[in-house]
Amino acid sequence: MLLALRLHPGDDLREALIAALTSRGHAAAFVLSGIGSLAPAQLRLAGAAEAITITGDTEILTLSGTLGSGGAHLHASLSDARGQLLGGHVLNGCRIRTTAEVLLAVLPGQRFERRIDPATGYAELDILKDDPTP
Repeated sequence: MLLALRLHPGDDLREALIAALTSRGHAAAFVLSGIGSLAPAQLRLAGAAEAITITGDTEILTLSGTLGSGGAHLHASLSDARGQLLGGHVLNGCRIRTTAEVLLAVLPGQRFERRIDPATGYAELDILKDDPTP
């Protein structure tokens, strides 16, 4: 099942996507495509302990990841007004500047949760059946 969304100025990207999914009664989806603009943007870069904030306007060139009732794991590539690229892990605080157009692939009958994986130390994806009966 596909779900097309348009997010509006001021929406928090992560929060709005999770709300759109869960308010429709779904618990698992992949982000197939996402474009739009942000100001500001909050990213965690590979291996970095601290997040960075991009205060200027950015364009979302790509957006991908997973969404579930247990949270979101999103990555984006962004460009600034000079066309310079930056990408990383999307954090709360990424606010839609003008619009975001996002296409989700919803997975009926499944639920995505996040649990700490002792091997990585991070809350990793746990794919569950929505109905626990066999």
